[in-house]
Amino acid sequence: MKMRTPINKLATGLATLAAVVAGFASNPAHSEACSNDTLKRIMDRGKVVIGVKADYKPWGYKNSDGEIVGMEIDMAQGVADTLGVELETVAVQSSNRMQFLEQGKIDIMIATMSDRADRRKIVGIVGPNYYTSGTNIMAPKALGITSWEDLKGKPVCGKQGAFYNKIVEERYGAEVTAFTGNAEAKQALRDKKCIAWVYDDSSIMSDLSSGNWDDFEMPLASEDDNPWGLAVPLAEKDCVLGNMMSGLQYNWLQSGKLIELEAKWGIQETAFLKSQKEKLADWLAD
Repeated sequence: MKMRTPINKLATGLATLAAVVAGFASNPAHSEACSNDTLKRIMDRGKVVIGVKADYKPWGYKNSDGEIVGMEIDMAQGVADTLGVELETVAVQSSNRMQFLEQGKIDIMIATMSDRADRRKIVGIVGPNYYTSGTNIMAPKALGITSWEDLKGKPVCGKQGAFYNKIVEERYGAEVTAFTGNAEAKQALRDKKCIAWVYDDSSIMSDLSSGNWDDFEMPLASEDDNPWGLAVPLAEKDCVLGNMMSGLQYNWLQSGKLIELEAKWGIQETAFLKSQKEKLADWLAD
């Protein structure tokens, strides 16, 4: 999907970024470490190509017109606007998003990716992290579950291999039955073989926003947060593009922009964004 940016903004962005790149290049020590190839390619073509999810509503999904929309697509548009270039989004999956970035098929990746040490060796994940997901449950509204302690001694569906299965068992005394896949676990929940499905809260929110789970809810406060990271090519993490993306994330968190996008896309409010806005608040502001 391509989105156009007004020509006057494009010209301004090109001039600004050209000056920035030239400034870095004039520093021999820095130019040796940073080629800034991706940024130069973006500015030369007048377009930034950003990998996003197209199957993870409401962060990134296809609407009735086949367009990819969602919270992260709005973030991607913010990147293009800052650069003063057009936006082209490319649908990626968890299995190929890092490879697409490595291979140059995309310039930047904003695709619901958890920030992990092993991934930092492959792509340039820049901070501060813009979002987070944690452990939660999806349960029938009729049950009126209000605390994690309500799971004690009760059957709970899970997915094989999920680290939080053991945590929920040991911490709250739930009796977790792990299924091979999510589809089987969620069907067991519908069949009342368990009182809840324990999983990643972002995935649960995606299900709840689909319209197929109207009788269910995510009633608890999420635990064990796992931060999300956007990424640039590894070689450009500490160069102009990486530093720009780091600054954008900081601004999004400080200004409350991401909180606004949560509300726009009907995402259940997260404590993470609220705490980051408070943490990064201007101490001189009224």
